[in-house]
Amino acid sequence: MASGYSFRPRGWALAAATAACVAFIALGNWQARRADETRAAAGEIEKNRVALRGVYRPELTVLLDNKVRNHRAGYEVITPLRVEGEHVLVNRGWVEASRTREVLPEVRTPPGQVLVEGIKLERLPRVLAMEKTESGKVRQNVDIGEFAAQTGLKLRPYFLEQHSAADDGLVRDWPRPDARVATHESYSLQWYSFAALTAALFIVLSFRRVAAN
Repeated sequence: MASGYSFRPRGWALAAATAACVAFIALGNWQARRADETRAAAGEIEKNRVALRGVYRPELTVLLDNKVRNHRAGYEVITPLRVEGEHVLVNRGWVEASRTREVLPEVRTPPGQVLVEGIKLERLPRVLAMEKTESGKVRQNVDIGEFAAQTGLKLRPYFLEQHSAADDGLVRDWPRPDARVATHESYSLQWYSFAALTAALFIVLSFRRVAAN
């Protein structure tokens, strides 16, 4: 009988390959769920598009610090918009920082009644701050409740991320809500590919030459 190969997997190799495949598939499923969650969240955000007419209160504008666009430091501009006896905090966009932190950038604010279109957000991304309660023109975070207490304004319980154009020189290149869906899907496919490759290598390497009788 001629020499050939037989499928004789080693026990330790079977255990290792099984554990690796289970881990890779679990990671692939996790990234697939993240893609679904991100897609669903993006859909919910799109439902929160609103348009408000009101008058800005530029004297109460605050600047959110440490906001970077294209490797340039700057601020996001938060201005209350008076709407029917209430106010809404509008994230109007990004402005580049001055050469020194002692000089704040000038921000143009449209006068009179304006139409602002955008997306309602329950909160803005928070960063670690040294003080629990922040005040002043420049801040790390803005909390609706704290801002209302400091200014005496009656604030609606959401921020408005402005997407409509305005003659104010601010940059509004907000990231798309579904921008990371493709990334999660790519990672998911990568982990599934690792699982398939592991299984294929295990099968190939488990064939061993047997001596002819």
